[in-house]
Amino acid sequence: MAKHRTSLKDLAQELGVSIATVSRALHSSPEIGLEMQKRVKELAKRLNYRPNPFAQSLRKEAPKVIGVVVPNLVTHYYAAVLDGIEDEARRAGYSVISANTHEDFKNEQQAIDNFISLHVVGIIACLAQNTTDYTHFETLNDMGIPLVFFGRTYMTDRFSSVTANGDEAAQQATQHLIDTGSRRIAFIGGPNHLDMVRRRKHGYLEALRESRIPIDRELVVCDSIDYDVAMQNTIKLLERPNRPDAIIAFNDILLFAAFNAIKQQNLRIPEDVALIGFTDDVHAQYTTPRLSAIEDQSFQIGQVACQLMLKNISGDTRVRKEIVPQKLVIRETSAKHR
Repeated sequence: MAKHRTSLKDLAQELGVSIATVSRALHSSPEIGLEMQKRVKELAKRLNYRPNPFAQSLRKEAPKVIGVVVPNLVTHYYAAVLDGIEDEARRAGYSVISANTHEDFKNEQQAIDNFISLHVVGIIACLAQNTTDYTHFETLNDMGIPLVFFGRTYMTDRFSSVTANGDEAAQQATQHLIDTGSRRIAFIGGPNHLDMVRRRKHGYLEALRESRIPIDRELVVCDSIDYDVAMQNTIKLLERPNRPDAIIAFNDILLFAAFNAIKQQNLRIPEDVALIGFTDDVHAQYTTPRLSAIEDQSFQIGQVACQLMLKNISGDTRVRKEIVPQKLVIRETSAKHR
C-alpha cells in the first residue's frame, strides 16, 4: 500500500488552523507570527512534507480558474447559475471548478479553504442556509482574492453581488393571489437570517398591507430549507381550523413540498388552496395542475456574477450590486375559479 503523502491540509488539521495560514507560514509571510511560522515549519519537517512541484509550476503559469460555491447543486436554480458562470468564463478564457456545500456551513468553510489552496483567481458564492459566521469570506478580502456573491449575500457594501428582485416579485405574486380571490395567504420561507428570505417575505407582507388584509403571523412559517420540514409545516397549516386558502413558497424545494402536502390532505388546487412559488419553468410546467411560478433568470444571474468577477480580476475593485428581474408566470395553481 502506498504511503500517504503529507499535504498542506494534513498540516492544517494537525495545528488546527486553515490551509491558507499553513501556506503563508511556510513562505515566511509577514502576515503570520514568528511563533506560528516556527510551529508550522517544525511540523512540516517532522511529517516530511514536500511541496507539490506540479502544483507549483501551475501557479507560476497562473492558471485562470474561478471557484464557485453553491448550496445545493441538485436543484435546477443552482445548476443553471453554474451553467451561466461557465458560459461566461469559457468565453473569457477561464475554467470553473465548483463545490456543493449541501447547505452546510462547515462544508462551505472547507470549500473556501480548498479553493485558496488551489490558488483560484476568484470565488463566486451563495451562502449555505445555516451560515451566520462569515470570517472565511472576510479572509478572502484580506488576502486580496476577488469574491462575488449571488442569491444569498453578505455585506453588499463590501462585496459585489447579484440578486433578483425578490421583494417586488413576491409582492406581485401575492397581489395576484388577492386579486383572484385568496384572503388567508400563508408564506413558507427559509431561515430568517438569509437576506433572500427577508426580501421575499417583505414583498409578501407589503401586498397584504396595501390590500388592508390583516397579517396573521401564524401564517408566516420560516424554517429550514428542507423538503420534509416544509411538508410537515404545510400539513400543520392545513390542519388548522382556519386554514390558509393560498400559499406562497420561498423556493422550489418548499414549493413542491407544499404542493404534495396539499394533495396529501385531499384538497384541491387552486379551489381549496391556491399555490404559487419561486421555481423554474422546467419543473413548473410538468405538474398537474401546472404551477404558477415566480421564475428566476438563473442562467443570466450566473452570467452577470461572472462578469462582475472578471471585472474584479482585471483590477476594477468597485463594489457593484446587480439585480436580475424575475418573471411571474401564471398557470393553473393560483387563480381560484370564482
